[in-house]
Amino acid sequence: MDKSTEMGEANVARLMLKYFIPAFIGVFVNALYNIVDRIFIGQGVGALALSGISVIFPVMLIMMAFGMLIGIGAGVLVSINMGRRDINKAEHVLGNSFLLMIVVSGLISLIGFSIKGPMLRSFGATADTIGYANDYLNIILVGVIFQVVGFSLNNVIRSEGNAKIAMYSMLLSAGTNIILDPIFIFVFDLGVKGAAYATVISMIVLFAWVLLHFRSNRSVVKIRPQYFRLDSNIIKEILLIGMAPFFMQMANSVVQGLLNTKLIKFGGDLAVGAMGIVNSVITLIIMSIVAINMASQPIIGFNYGANEPRRVKDTLRIAMIAATIISIGAFTFVESIPDIIVRFFNNSDPELLKLGRQGLRLALLALPIVGFQVVVGNFFQSVGKAKIATLLTLLRQVVVLIPLLFLLPQYIGLTGIWISMPIADSVSAIVVAFFITREWKRL
Repeated sequence: MDKSTEMGEANVARLMLKYFIPAFIGVFVNALYNIVDRIFIGQGVGALALSGISVIFPVMLIMMAFGMLIGIGAGVLVSINMGRRDINKAEHVLGNSFLLMIVVSGLISLIGFSIKGPMLRSFGATADTIGYANDYLNIILVGVIFQVVGFSLNNVIRSEGNAKIAMYSMLLSAGTNIILDPIFIFVFDLGVKGAAYATVISMIVLFAWVLLHFRSNRSVVKIRPQYFRLDSNIIKEILLIGMAPFFMQMANSVVQGLLNTKLIKFGGDLAVGAMGIVNSVITLIIMSIVAINMASQPIIGFNYGANEPRRVKDTLRIAMIAATIISIGAFTFVESIPDIIVRFFNNSDPELLKLGRQGLRLALLALPIVGFQVVVGNFFQSVGKAKIATLLTLLRQVVVLIPLLFLLPQYIGLTGIWISMPIADSVSAIVVAFFITREWKRL
């Protein structure tokens, strides 16, 4: 059974499982290697170095935002056009997106170097941590093109139905980083620079792998030079669909920068390190849910394009149930062993342990209701309803969370920062439930 027939006719539950397993392995390992950076730095360099790297997190989110803007937008269009049996249009989309990735990557690097100092300070770098942050960022900015192209094209690989190959991409990249991290940090004694070198080399490996895929017989759609001329209509479609995850990541970057500055004010540099630990845990959990989205997106996009609403609803139902199970399980696990989790990152600083424990216990209070929200946002994105997906994204990150971060810490200090997150999640869940109930009736 070829990929198009499979997505249109195979049992939805079995198809979801088939796509989920490689997606989960890939994204989990991919998320893990970013966390391994923090573990090696926290244990091998120190708690302040961990805080310095945590300052870089908003910058990494910005880079990822542009990768998602192009990669997810192109991926959705590719799967929808495959559903319409229009491979020529799908390849046209791929060619335009590839050229767009290169242009955008160059701009990010140039702008990043030109505003590096003010940017780091605005994201919470202090005199004690800016040296670590600057050393890491100088190297990462050189590798932006490899990250954006590698991440974006790997999403298209998944959207064409090649879930296992997309998994191998992430395993290859993550494995490279995990192997090189301890060598550069401990053996060569390069500190945070070693972690950055390991990350960029792993991005180069991913970049080479995905390009080889689209020139091979394994790909359903090909990168063809005749489509390297930018088509304004296709670019507009890509950007409109990718706008929701883009805004999500950009808003997340702004929020992380604001969080860092508030954490320094009410808890000091080590509170930023604690936030880095909280973010690492949240990333692992959310990426597990994102794997469900990766499994469902090509099925939803294809069947929406093929006008098969029953299969779209079946896929969405399974995705929401699975995401909720993961959220509840992760919440129970984290709330039971916060101290053990913190000690993975640094086992020598009692203040970091105290702050990390408090952050994990309070920031994740609404985790059980987060899973279905992530899935619903992906659904609206997968069917090309970018405005709704963007609205739902910005509601949590901007409309609710930012005012809470300005208001609550003034009255209850550091605790107010931590509990702002579950309050924003709860308000967002109510609105998301309203939109998906309405859309369910329309399908």
